[in-house]
Amino acid sequence: MANLRLVVLSDTHGRHRDLSVPAGDLLVHAGDFTRSGSERELAAFGQWLATLPHGIKLLVPGNHDFLCQSQPERARELLPGAELLIGSGGLFAGLSVWGSPWQPWFKDWAFNLPRGPQLAQHWASAPADLDLLITHTPPAGVLDRTWRGEPVGCADLSAALPRLRPRLHVFGHIHEARGQARLDSGGLALNASNLNLMYRVAHPPWVIDWEPDGPRVLSGG
Repeated sequence: MANLRLVVLSDTHGRHRDLSVPAGDLLVHAGDFTRSGSERELAAFGQWLATLPHGIKLLVPGNHDFLCQSQPERARELLPGAELLIGSGGLFAGLSVWGSPWQPWFKDWAFNLPRGPQLAQHWASAPADLDLLITHTPPAGVLDRTWRGEPVGCADLSAALPRLRPRLHVFGHIHEARGQARLDSGGLALNASNLNLMYRVAHPPWVIDWEPDGPRVLSGG
């Protein structure tokens, strides 16, 4: 497989036009495109997304993106040229990809599931040995600590990772935990949040080159 350039975003919350997005082959957004999940906000995001040059655009909604849960087909209409992954995936540019927005229950946000059997069953539906896993929630214990130091990631997702074995796992959700880490399975984990706790743009997109031996971070840290 020829080298691919991935550009990775998350948690832009309507501030997407304040970002400088590098060119690449494949754009990934790990959720929270909007602030309140309205049709107007999603349409504005879709219009901006359509101006970007990336040949493949993979999106996983986040807990703010209510329209993607209540009216997923309408959401897809507002995101032309992009793949909206809601517990789904496929082969993109030679990479096996699966994405999901579901997260451990948090207040009255979108895409909530109780911790335990329901989330475990959901992650069990994902295929094994992925190249790229895109979730909105972090796994438990990986770039998931709030500003108070509380680890809030999904333990059921963590339990599934030894089977999924993603070479790259992209997520967001916890703005203040942005960074990169190694999973126990050896894959690279990225919390790709672009905004800080004050909902201000604080970080550029990650840029990843997918080389024959796997993903390599070029910039964004």
